Amino acid sequence: MQMPEPNAAVLARRAQIAADLRSLLPAPDMVIAAEDELRAYETDGLSAYRQMPMIVVLPETTQQVSAIMRYCHMNGIRSVARGAGTSLAGGALPLADSVVIGISKMTRVVDVDFANRTATVQPGVTNMAITTAVQHEGFFFAPDPSSQIACTIAGNVAMNSGGAHCLKYGVTSNNLLGLEVVLPDGEVVRLGGPNLDGGGYDLMGLFTGSEGTLGIVTEITVRILHSPEGARPILMGFDSNEAAGACVDAIISSGIIPVALEFMDKPAIHAAEAYVHAGYPLDVEALLIVEVEGSDEEVDRLLGWIKEIAQRHNPSYLRISTSEAESQIIWKGRKSAFGAVGRISPDYYCMDGTIPTGQLPGVLKRIGEICDGYGFEVANIFHAGDGNLHPLIMYDANKAGDLEKAENCGADILKLCVDVGGCLTGEHGVGVEKRDLMTYQFTETELEQQRRVKDVFDPAWLLNPHKIFPLSARVGRLGADAAPAAAAE
Repeated sequence: MQMPEPNAAVLARRAQIAADLRSLLPAPDMVIAAEDELRAYETDGLSAYRQMPMIVVLPETTQQVSAIMRYCHMNGIRSVARGAGTSLAGGALPLADSVVIGISKMTRVVDVDFANRTATVQPGVTNMAITTAVQHEGFFFAPDPSSQIACTIAGNVAMNSGGAHCLKYGVTSNNLLGLEVVLPDGEVVRLGGPNLDGGGYDLMGLFTGSEGTLGIVTEITVRILHSPEGARPILMGFDSNEAAGACVDAIISSGIIPVALEFMDKPAIHAAEAYVHAGYPLDVEALLIVEVEGSDEEVDRLLGWIKEIAQRHNPSYLRISTSEAESQIIWKGRKSAFGAVGRISPDYYCMDGTIPTGQLPGVLKRIGEICDGYGFEVANIFHAGDGNLHPLIMYDANKAGDLEKAENCGADILKLCVDVGGCLTGEHGVGVEKRDLMTYQFTETELEQQRRVKDVFDPAWLLNPHKIFPLSARVGRLGADAAPAAAAE
């Protein structure tokens, strides 16, 4: 959407706010107000929606974040936290009158305690960088989103991200011990700590997955784990998505917990293979990547059991990795799959919903039918072991009406997830993309309880205010409806 040119009064106010913010920070280049520089912050990984912010600030310390938040609170200025901008639901999308608080300069590893298996880092540290900082001592950080090279730990906390290996090790919340948080009024609080259970209300659990609407995380203490003795994946190809889905359900039902259990359908297989040359079979409709870990003896035993289960579902392809190099290229193909689909379609709309694993065969069939009904191709790439689906709806944003059709198609898929007992998001969050679907999953009473939590921490609704909740549900909230609408609305 093209926003109207700001008038003189708006420009004067913007200049004053920029000057005030520069006075709070040690270097003038920590405040960005030039239009050409602001464009880098107008969207995130969703990219279907764009809106330039009023100003961007790049603090380096908790104290600086606190001063910025206090200033915005006292002056009724809305703010949006931003990590690496890899979010896929519009969670970091700014508003036209907002200050974006970017944490890209806060990249210090504060402390590593190998004896107690913890690492404390600033929020701009990337997911992969945590493992890089500890792997020389045989440790790793378990959550591994596909964007782990770029995505920040703050973004992982905001969206409670998972990844391929969350089937065994859990999502971000299962690997967090403590948070330092700046509240909307600038107050700094510490939640949790190096201990397993700090007592009192689980406020850290409340903030994890809150999508930057309750406060800004400025320091994170995570659990690090000893690296396993070894790990190997098995590739299993099937002649139908439904057969692959039934195999997934059978593996989980057997009581075996692989480290990872990933699904790719034919379009995704071909895109990833063309891009990475991972050795994927091209004559199958669906591919499962199942990884187990442990000693050589344990890995062999588990892979034997999984192979036996798979045989009951008539796989047309089976291959067990025989080397570390082979395993790495298999996973490189999977983790590059989202980007690889971008090579075969002008645009794609990445969905994120969860379902009970027993519903996989039927849901996969219905996803295909829904997309066919809208005239779209779909590539399915998801964490099958825990029922976290990522259908990629392929469309052309330059074709009139295609984006709106893709959004409606995605909404129908998410409604299907809720209908079969799942939910609207597994790890990407609600953001802008799914906020109007919240009434499909939650009753008005349930939504009101969630809004009351927001009221407690941010009564003026200044921090990331136009995310999660339907715009129509904000009536009566102070500040929630007072400012001009942005493109995201």
